[in-house]
Amino acid sequence: MQDLERFATLTTAHLADGCIRAGVPVRCAPSAVRAVVPGSRMIGRALPARHVGSVDVFLEAYESAEPGDVLVVDNAGRTDEACVGDLAVLEARAAGVAGVVIWGLHRDTADIRAIGLPVFSMGALPTGPLRLDARPADALESARVGEWTVGRGDLVAGDEDGVLFVPAERAAEVFSLAEGIRDAERAQAEHIRAGRSLREQLRFSDFLAERRAAPDLTFREYLRSVGGAIEE
Repeated sequence: MQDLERFATLTTAHLADGCIRAGVPVRCAPSAVRAVVPGSRMIGRALPARHVGSVDVFLEAYESAEPGDVLVVDNAGRTDEACVGDLAVLEARAAGVAGVVIWGLHRDTADIRAIGLPVFSMGALPTGPLRLDARPADALESARVGEWTVGRGDLVAGDEDGVLFVPAERAAEVFSLAEGIRDAERAQAEHIRAGRSLREQLRFSDFLAERRAAPDLTFREYLRSVGGAIEE
């Protein structure tokens, strides 16, 4: 609940910048994973499920779900089948699941929109699986999303920018840093609207002068020295 309340005033972009500041790897789902309903937002502990052709893996995952979990479906990024439909999403809502992330495709788009549960996927396709592969023993322990492996020790956050995974044990630190970055950026935006350019706020001419003296100086290093947050 605390994560949900704190995320209400943040974005995944803020959390990504918080990860950078904390030295936590920035683990984003590939950009193809988007909200089925624009404007959807969710955050919760990962509930992984590796799909092999049958919906039973989702039903079994729901058996151990805790309120607010986010189902993370690994279908290996396949684009030849939809692995999640309206019944799986409706059952997720009934189990108290807060959202669904699919490394693959969904179907029953109109029904999923009507259900209202946040669903993020690579897109839609009319056909479901036409296969049934052997199920690995660890199908409910971890899920692969793009290049990242996600497990029960991760938080899943999603909004209009996409989906981000954060280690739960580092979440409090990342949230605090993200909130500081959010506040700094809001103040900078207000100054711009009031007529004080971002270049002026960040003393950009000073950066250019310092870089002439020290060509290896990066803008990110300079921003840290003056308290800017635009890049993290």
